[in-house]
Amino acid sequence: MQTVFFSHAPRIAAGASCAGPKECAGIVGNYVDKALSDDLFGESTYEKAERKMLSFAIGQAIRNAGYTEEEIDVLIAGDLLNQIISASFAARELPMPFLGVYGACSTMAESLALGACLIDGGYVRRAVAATGSHFSSAERQYRYPLELGTTRPPQSQWTVTGAGATVLERASGSSSPLAITSATFGRVVDFGISDVNNMGAAMSPACCDTVLAHFRDTGRDASAYDLIVTGDLGALGSRILKDLCWEKGVDLQPNHVDCGEIVYQVVEDEFQGGSGAGCSAVVFNSYLLDKLRRGACRRMLFVATGALLSTVSSGQGESIPCIAHAVSIEYREE
Repeated sequence: MQTVFFSHAPRIAAGASCAGPKECAGIVGNYVDKALSDDLFGESTYEKAERKMLSFAIGQAIRNAGYTEEEIDVLIAGDLLNQIISASFAARELPMPFLGVYGACSTMAESLALGACLIDGGYVRRAVAATGSHFSSAERQYRYPLELGTTRPPQSQWTVTGAGATVLERASGSSSPLAITSATFGRVVDFGISDVNNMGAAMSPACCDTVLAHFRDTGRDASAYDLIVTGDLGALGSRILKDLCWEKGVDLQPNHVDCGEIVYQVVEDEFQGGSGAGCSAVVFNSYLLDKLRRGACRRMLFVATGALLSTVSSGQGESIPCIAHAVSIEYREE
C-alpha cells in the first residue's frame, strides 16, 4: 500500500499565500493574503524575491493560526531552485527545526503529507508546510535566459510567481474542522517524455498512478470526493490525466480541476496555464482553502504533481521522471 491513514487526523489550522501581479489578475487575486504589484517584491534579484515571498507566506500562516514562531515545532519546505535555497534561506531566519524537501511541483502535497505523519505519530504538535516559485528565477534555471526572449511553444505553461504555507496541528484541542485523513505517496513514473516545455504530458501518468493507488488503498472512487484537485498539469495535462484514468475505468470528469488551469485568466497567451511549485501552493492556500473553510467543499483530494528533471539531465537527452503525492482533506464539524 502507498497510503498512510491518520488515526488522529491532523488539522489544518490556517494557511497563507502571496502571489505576483500576473497571478492576482486571475481568481486567486481575490483570496491571497498579499497581492504583489511588482514581481521583484522590492528586492534586487528574482531569487531574493522568491525567498521573500516564501518567508512572508510562512510568517503570515503562523499569524493567521494565532501562533508565534516559537510555537511551531518544525518547518517542512522546498522550492525549485538549486539546493532549495529559497526554503533554506527563509528557514535560517526562523527559530524552528527545518526539513528541506524536494518534489519539484509536488512539494506542497509532499510537505503536507510529511507534516501530517509527524503530527499523527505524536512526534510534533504543530508543523508548517510551505513552498513557492518564481517565473523569472525558474525560467533562467531550467530553460533560457530571460533576455533571450525565446518564443514559447503552445504546449508550454507559465511558472507561477507565488508562495503558500499551511499550518498543521494536532486534532486534540484544535478548533479547525479541516482534517487530513490520509496521504498517498507516489511512485516515480516516466513515460519517456523529454520535451522540457511539455510538463503536462510528462506529469499526467504519475498523477494517474497516484490517484489510482489512492482509490485502490482506500476503497473509494472518484465520486467520494467533491473535488479532485491536481497540482499543475495545465489544460493539456488535465485532459491526458482524464483520458488515462478513463482507460482504467475511472471517470474524473465530473469533479476534477487543475490548479494550473484556474490560476490565470483564460486568455490565449497563457497557453496551457500555470506550473511551478508555487502553483498548487498558492491556489490551495487561497481559493481552495476558502472553499474548505466555508464547507463549500467537504471532501477534497489534493494531488500535487512534480517533474524531477534538471538542466543537466535534459541536456544529456534524459527523459523526465515524474511524481505525484495525494492528500485527502475532509470537513469535520465535531
